[in-house]
Amino acid sequence: MKTSYTFPVDAVLLLGPTGVGKSPLGDHIARHGLAGRPCHHLDFGAELRAIAAGNCAPSEYTPDELDFISGVLERGLLLENERFALAGKIIGLFLERNGFRKDHLLVLNGIPRHAGQARDIARIADIQVLVVLDCTADDVFCRLRNNVGGDRTDRADDHRELVGKKLDIFRERTAPLAAYYKERGRRIYRLDVTGDMTTEQSYQKLSTLAAADPPVALVAEPPQG
Repeated sequence: MKTSYTFPVDAVLLLGPTGVGKSPLGDHIARHGLAGRPCHHLDFGAELRAIAAGNCAPSEYTPDELDFISGVLERGLLLENERFALAGKIIGLFLERNGFRKDHLLVLNGIPRHAGQARDIARIADIQVLVVLDCTADDVFCRLRNNVGGDRTDRADDHRELVGKKLDIFRERTAPLAAYYKERGRRIYRLDVTGDMTTEQSYQKLSTLAAADPPVALVAEPPQG
């Protein structure tokens, strides 16, 4: 499919700790849309895992980039500002591969993860809405243990020590993004996620919030030619 868009593209950011159900919710939004617009879900962590597993064209990434991506996954690190060009490359390839068009929405999950990335990503994605999934640490471990979202099978990074590290990083560096975008006038939808809440229930909560307080900046426009 031929792409037809200009940067920055309209985007929604899913924000929440590991295990809260961002990936299943993002997939659900991609299937059902949001604000009347077709959506594409970029699960950044899944993209990194696919690249590290060799599920990409050999010419797309250099050996240094592949080594760096493997290290990020193994140690639960973040892409810092000096390596953001790699994130931009991953996003651009995703848009091309999925035939993104200017009347579509990009649903971001896993990036940006701190204020530096938020500033850098602004030239690529205009994040108008944040969907913040709030969940306690106990409920996160419950969700992971029971694979409530159905997306944690064979996840090597779900052992307790690394999950704890990810939760610490989220609290310290990622959670403040809600305040960062609120200060910039972006719409914030908050979902309280329990240990057994399903993807369908999360999506229904989001739909109810969006219907009561529509994201005006993202309301469906007539398809562009």
